[in-house]
Amino acid sequence: KQTPEFNEALAALLSHVNAQKPDFKPQGIANLLWAMAKLVDNGQERTPGLKGTVAALLPLVIVQKDQFNAQGIANLLWALAKLVDNGQDRTPDINEAVAALLPLLKAQEVQFNVQDIAILLWALAKLGDNGLEWTPGLNEAVAVLLPQVNAQKANYKPQAITNLLWAMAKLVDNGLEQTPELKEAVAALLPHVNAQKDQFNEQGIANLLWATAKLGELVELNVATSTFESLVCRISENLQFSQEGISMSLWGVMVYCARLALYSNTYKNNVLEKHMGDLLTRLEHTSPDNEGDQSVMIMAASWLGRASPVVPHYQKTISKTQADFRDQLKSSIPSLQIEEEKSLNSLPPVDLLLPDHNIVIEVQGPFHYVGGDFNTRNGSTLLKIALLQKSGFEVIEIPGNMLLSQDLIKPYIDQIKTRISIPLQGHGSVSLKRRWAGATYVTAEEYLAEQANPAKRQKTNRQ
Repeated sequence: KQTPEFNEALAALLSHVNAQKPDFKPQGIANLLWAMAKLVDNGQERTPGLKGTVAALLPLVIVQKDQFNAQGIANLLWALAKLVDNGQDRTPDINEAVAALLPLLKAQEVQFNVQDIAILLWALAKLGDNGLEWTPGLNEAVAVLLPQVNAQKANYKPQAITNLLWAMAKLVDNGLEQTPELKEAVAALLPHVNAQKDQFNEQGIANLLWATAKLGELVELNVATSTFESLVCRISENLQFSQEGISMSLWGVMVYCARLALYSNTYKNNVLEKHMGDLLTRLEHTSPDNEGDQSVMIMAASWLGRASPVVPHYQKTISKTQADFRDQLKSSIPSLQIEEEKSLNSLPPVDLLLPDHNIVIEVQGPFHYVGGDFNTRNGSTLLKIALLQKSGFEVIEIPGNMLLSQDLIKPYIDQIKTRISIPLQGHGSVSLKRRWAGATYVTAEEYLAEQANPAKRQKTNRQ
């Protein structure tokens, strides 16, 4: 316990660090910074003495960088990541210390053990999540570590598996490009989740559900299914998740349901939706006041057909790519009514809405894809599309890289023209394509036939 005597002893020791800093060797520097980070992570107040100690040690990291061994490098990057995550200002000295250590990963790569690799990737992901700029040095450091994940896959324990998958999902979220090594590392780790499913704690389960969902289509659907089936059954054990853990788990389950729904139009999984409902109720009981958790609640309520538990507040921004495509579409079809940044059923705003046809157009920038490849959709994108479809809207996705020239844009304009102008037998062309409870009526005859049958219409409305 942090008794007065403990705090006095700590203060007495810290007072000597600055005076003796010329005498510290690499091992001592790494141990001290690791100790500072560990203390702060366990609730120690960031006193002037502690801050001064960190400030005194950082220049020594830069000066002695070539003398640190593999263990020291791993401990230092973990310590810097933990300090920043617990409120340490990201000063120029911290940035320089990180920059000095990153090139050493290449030189020491064969010396890193399983634990080191997990610690290092976690630290890089955490630093990136706290604003570390994505530099060539950071990219090269990750590129050095990813093949080691695959090489040592047989030796990973639950904590390392959790840290690695969380780290890879976060790194992708913060700018890591998709590479074969990334895909291989993810594919190497996920089978271990099923094999060790009974050994993950509450936070591990939440992190794994979130990470697997975040990686979206990078994870093959059959592998995602195996992973989620292994973990979701643990939720029913009434584990004591934190508020963050409940939110991450709920979002992960929703994304998996979205993948299934997009894969099969006849999807229905009452077991998963029961878990979703239970998690939503638990999250509501925590009364979260941050926008991230509230957004998760709104989406879950929409999926389950419940009233939104909170009033959404969305920022509406129109990208240049979105505006350019809108102008092209309006020029090609002058009579077409187009609405922008419209929130439908309390969901996040859509790029463009064609209200007369229940069609949503999403212009997808690189952040909608894993590693910005304009091909592999991430979990957030899959969830938004599935929620819109579940609400009865047809969604047309347009990758942003397909809007770079008129030749690339034209097929999408033509596609939209085809969708909204339905030829009727003997009646030329009229806009009568309709969406009703997720069903598309290709001809006016089909639509009118259903509307003429009151029993069918009422059943459709209930659905």
